[in-house]
Amino acid sequence: MKSLRILAIHAHPDDESSKGAATLARYAAEGHRVLVVTCTGGERGDILNPAMDKPGIKENMTAVRKEEMAKAVAALGVEHRWLGYVDSGLPEGDPLPPLPEGCFAREKTDTVVRDIVGIMREFQPHVIITYDENGGYPHPDHLKVHEVSMAAWERSGDANYAPELGEPWTPLKLYYTHGFIRQRMEMFHELLLREGKPSPYTPMLERWKANKADVMERVTTQVRCEEYFEARDDALRAHATQIDPAGAFFGTPVEVQRKLWPTEEFELAKTRVSTSIPEDDLFAGID
Repeated sequence: MKSLRILAIHAHPDDESSKGAATLARYAAEGHRVLVVTCTGGERGDILNPAMDKPGIKENMTAVRKEEMAKAVAALGVEHRWLGYVDSGLPEGDPLPPLPEGCFAREKTDTVVRDIVGIMREFQPHVIITYDENGGYPHPDHLKVHEVSMAAWERSGDANYAPELGEPWTPLKLYYTHGFIRQRMEMFHELLLREGKPSPYTPMLERWKANKADVMERVTTQVRCEEYFEARDDALRAHATQIDPAGAFFGTPVEVQRKLWPTEEFELAKTRVSTSIPEDDLFAGID
């Protein structure tokens, strides 16, 4: 197949590495163009790796996260574009406090849609990857990414919408990425327990007990990408302020993951081409 193009729209630096990263690395290695758009700088992210909780990090979080992102992009072999908005942070408390002035989640929707449509018309992606209506998890920036991605999907090919942004381009398929699959985590968790080892998956599995939704029921597409798990892990480690090397992302050796769960999961949410479900290729149905 000739070179095709994927546009993955993410909220923060590190989202591209924790959601479908090995798939992006696979398609890039196969000669396709893959562009990651990061909507915010992740400025309000907490330091989740204890080893990085040291002087000079929090005070320079914007610069640190840009450096981390550059390393992650290099590990995956993909292209990257910053959208330039400010991280909204994750509000906590009851009642929740208002979102900060000037943050991404409070931006006018059409302002962000114009930015994304401009990128779509320039890059001309065949496939879009974004978040579902729940944002993957309900962070305000993730919810905003879903909203603007769906609007840009509709408007990019409309010649009457913002003609100053370039020639219309109509993407062919839009996927939601599902990076956290309960059945996958349970499999790895139970294996560790049988081996008499502590499981880093316990906290997330405990949280899932109250949530009866089964994401696997929504999955339409499983892409084999086990050869690129190391690239994914290198990208995750690049985000050193956000990813704890003792955490769940690295709880199961790559060789075990390859054997037990060699795919990443996506949901075909919109398509303008015919395809057959289930799929094993994001480009299925694209001539």
